[in-house]
This record gives sequence, C-alpha cells and structure tokens, in this order.
Amino acid sequence: MQTERITFLTTPGAKAALASRAAASGVSVGEYIRRKVEEDESDALTLREEAELAILVAQVNEAMPKMEATLDEMSQMLRQTHQEVDQMLRAMGARS
Repeated sequence: MQTERITFLTTPGAKAALASRAAASGVSVGEYIRRKVEEDESDALTLREEAELAILVAQVNEAMPKMEATLDEMSQMLRQTHQEVDQMLRAMGARS
C-alpha cells in the first residue's frame, strides 16, 4: 500500500511535459513517475551481462600493456621525426 508522499518543485514547462507524457501513457503523473523510477531500478545488470562485462574488462586489461608499448613507440618515433625536421630546417636556415 502506498502511504508516503513526495513533493518536488519543477518548472511549469517540465510539469506540462510530465502531464503530457503521463496522459499519453494513460496514467496519472504520479503513476508515470513511479513507473519511471521502477524502470531506473531495473537498470541493474543481469548475471549474464555482468559475466560479459567481466570478460570485456579482462580483455582490455590484457590488451593494455601492448597498447601502452605501441603508444610509447609512436611517441619515440614522433620525437625522432621532430628532431630530424628541426635539424633539416636549421640546415636550410629556416630555423635558428
């Protein structure tokens, strides 16, 4: 049995939007809000989703060292290229 009341303030536009959505759903504003809250509560992951997520996390964790090494190599290559371009520009007199 529902015996507790919740009151909150909102803008006239938001109130009108809630009333419109509730009417389109064929329920009162209170029932519409209750259903939305219950929907949010049902957003919890299922056991299967949790297992799939655990597999994905493990795969990402496994891939991280290789990704970090690749980024380190790219960074080193960019530093080297920057030095070479800088030397060329200095040799051409375009940079002092």
